[in-house]
Amino acid sequence: MNNNSTNQNIIKNGKIAMVGTPCQILAASIMDDYSDYPDDMSVDLKIGLFCMENFSYSYLKELFKKYEIDFKDVLQCRIEKGYLWLYLTDDQIFKITLDEAKSCIRKSCQICMDFTSEQSDISVGSVGSPEGWSTVIIRNEKGMELINNAEKEDYIETRPISNSGLKLMDKLAIQKKSENLEEIHKRENMARPVMYWRIMPEGDYLEEVSPSQFLDLKSDVIDVGACVLCGACLLTCPENIVQINGRKPEIKGKCPEGCNACYVACPRTYVPDNIVGRDSEKSPFGDYIQIVSARAPVFQGQDGGVVTALLSYAVSSGLVDEALVIDKSPHDPWKPIPKLTDDVEEIVKAAGTKYSACPIFKPLKETESREGY
Repeated sequence: MNNNSTNQNIIKNGKIAMVGTPCQILAASIMDDYSDYPDDMSVDLKIGLFCMENFSYSYLKELFKKYEIDFKDVLQCRIEKGYLWLYLTDDQIFKITLDEAKSCIRKSCQICMDFTSEQSDISVGSVGSPEGWSTVIIRNEKGMELINNAEKEDYIETRPISNSGLKLMDKLAIQKKSENLEEIHKRENMARPVMYWRIMPEGDYLEEVSPSQFLDLKSDVIDVGACVLCGACLLTCPENIVQINGRKPEIKGKCPEGCNACYVACPRTYVPDNIVGRDSEKSPFGDYIQIVSARAPVFQGQDGGVVTALLSYAVSSGLVDEALVIDKSPHDPWKPIPKLTDDVEEIVKAAGTKYSACPIFKPLKETESREGY
């Protein structure tokens, strides 16, 4: 890596678990392998979510206004059976067709080629399992150990997934990949390159990203609507000049010579083929060991509470020290805010899908600033 600025400002945390969407999990994987910051900063446990798309918070807010719905009156949001379902405080249930809700989808989601968070240790989603259960894709030995131990301690229970459930998962995963691959080709033909799908061997990757800095990130990703707002650029910047105060990253200063930290960390610049394989567009779920249905009897979370249960077990058992989760803003109802916590009660409070993007890695940088590293 051709980054001459050693990142001495990153906080030295213990082991961290995170729950995130496919693009956020990809960013964590890239940073683990290629960013020049201390090893104890890497995410040790990655729990990925199934994700078809994410929505712009501001656009959703405008859509709800059309139907005279205030965010503060929404208790729960779910996407099922072609609708965005809203469960309201007065016991009403309101639904908006996904065709209409698609007007609020972030542009970056239309080029995502991952439905099940293929770079995670385990992936969790509702598709493929009965109501009250989640589908869990166990991808490696670390994920298998987590599931087995959490089940032994009665945090979760599992059962085999049905063939019909697998077929539905396969259908949706292939649908997302085929539709978004078409969008990628469309953008490429319009001279709006989609860098992250130009998968290349590691040697070529290292050469390609070597001279790239924030201005390259801005032109290659941010200005063409490919930014996923994950905050990886902000986290890895050794000069603390990358900021995210609105809908996209900005720079307040000048990149030091030879620093390519933000460009490397971004999940929408080039990706080496040892992280995303060239044949991934043909594989619906990526590599895995086993797929099961699971639920968490003790936790009343969305789709069986499995993510909440696994994070709670990981923190309580000392497998990790802290968890990176997405909570809701106390000031703007349903606006997602990232949080790093070692408190199981806060993990439980943050349960449930928010359906909007936010800079998930930002709390790691904010903690660093508070502690003066």
